[in-house]
Amino acid sequence: MEISTQEFKHCDLIKVKGRVDSATAPDFSKALEKANNAGRFKIAVDMSELEYMSSAGFRALLATQRNCKKYNRGELVLVSVPERIREALELAGFTELFKTFDDTVAAVGSF
Repeated sequence: MEISTQEFKHCDLIKVKGRVDSATAPDFSKALEKANNAGRFKIAVDMSELEYMSSAGFRALLATQRNCKKYNRGELVLVSVPERIREALELAGFTELFKTFDDTVAAVGSF
C-alpha cells in the first residue's frame, strides 16, 4: 500500500494505492490522523488506484469522518471509488455517511 498526501488551500487530498487490509490499515489510519492532528479537517480520499479495502480500512474512514465532522469543522469525502469497494460500502451502510465524487477536481472544489 502506498499513501501520498497533497495539501491544498481548503483541503487535503490523500491518495491511497494498493490494498488496505488488516496489516496496512494502521498505516492508513495514521495518515488520516496526521492530517487531523495538523488541524486539517477537510479531507478527500482518492481511491482510484485502490484494489481492496477491508473492514479495518472502513473503520479508519469512519473514525476520521467522525473526527472531521465534530464541531462542524469539515468532512471526509471519497473520490473515484472502485465498483467493488463501492458495493462493500453499500453493504456496510456507509454510502449514506460519505459524499462521493467521480474526479478529484470536483471533490477538492466541494470544499
